[in-house]
Amino acid sequence: MARPSRWLVRAAAAAAGGAALALAALGWLAYEIHQPLRVADPPGRLEVAPGASLNGVTRTLHERGWASLGAMLGLRLYGRAQGVAGRLQSGEYAVEAGMTARGLLSRIVDGEVIQYRLTVVEGWTFARFRRALERHEAVRATLEEVPDDQLLEALGLGGRDPEGLFFPTTYQFPRGTSDRKLLRTAYREMQERLERIWAQRQEGLPLEGPYEALILASLIEREVRVAEERRRVAGVFTRRLERGMRLQADPSVRYGLGEEHEGRLRRADLRRETPYNTYTHHGLPPTPIALPSAAALRAAVNPAEGEALYFVARGDGTHHFSATLEEHNRAVERYILGEGGAE
Repeated sequence: MARPSRWLVRAAAAAAGGAALALAALGWLAYEIHQPLRVADPPGRLEVAPGASLNGVTRTLHERGWASLGAMLGLRLYGRAQGVAGRLQSGEYAVEAGMTARGLLSRIVDGEVIQYRLTVVEGWTFARFRRALERHEAVRATLEEVPDDQLLEALGLGGRDPEGLFFPTTYQFPRGTSDRKLLRTAYREMQERLERIWAQRQEGLPLEGPYEALILASLIEREVRVAEERRRVAGVFTRRLERGMRLQADPSVRYGLGEEHEGRLRRADLRRETPYNTYTHHGLPPTPIALPSAAALRAAVNPAEGEALYFVARGDGTHHFSATLEEHNRAVERYILGEGGAE
């Protein structure tokens, strides 16, 4: 049998060596994409633009010093081999200490973008909610030129006053979410809550519909600091409405005086004419005066039974409830006019 020529032996050896080198290179790249990225605390942030390529994303990681050359090249090969190179989702991503290049790619493919938070506090006015939206770093402003009285119309939600129509809770959203989207979300949340709670109301309430329940709930929200008193305060307001008595709710008077009013109400304030002066006008104010919580809504439609027609703040967050004017006047003298009294 004839021996193989020397060049054939050398070629076979070279091919074998090349395959070994290729396998070694692939092993190195696979190793690199499983190593932690070079990120320290606090986390870095990577912005993936719409239509961004895997090459572009990995190049950015390498240029910022977060990924080694091996991790950059390995991630490209891995993304193509797994069929995810064209499935990158745009958005802002956290690049955290201990995260691997492969882990980051999975996060981008799954769209696990950074979520920002905006807490809308129970009892805030709509004006305060709107200021919080305007000041939030991650919210995209689109309504700067729209006044409050035209806002709902601009959102396609009708033309009424926006006060009280947005639910107070914590909202999570990615950077670039518009103020329009957040307002629509908060509006829908309030309408759904109000509809469910109104359906569970007591019979015979002196309220003509869910909007009046919303108004009453806003008064309760602004009056009450202790949760256990919500239904008792609701009971006082309900009985006064039933008897045709003025509500005499200080928070409503303050709302009518505007945000610039501070401190305790004076006698002159209680006589000043505004649509929200419940000392001079019978019935509920024309709109809510704040963004009420679900608990305040439930109290408004399920008031506590009792005989109290008056209440006065003790100064410690609780109230003294009275069934007669005489008892109420004594409580006012003790807690408001007396030593150490507070509104």
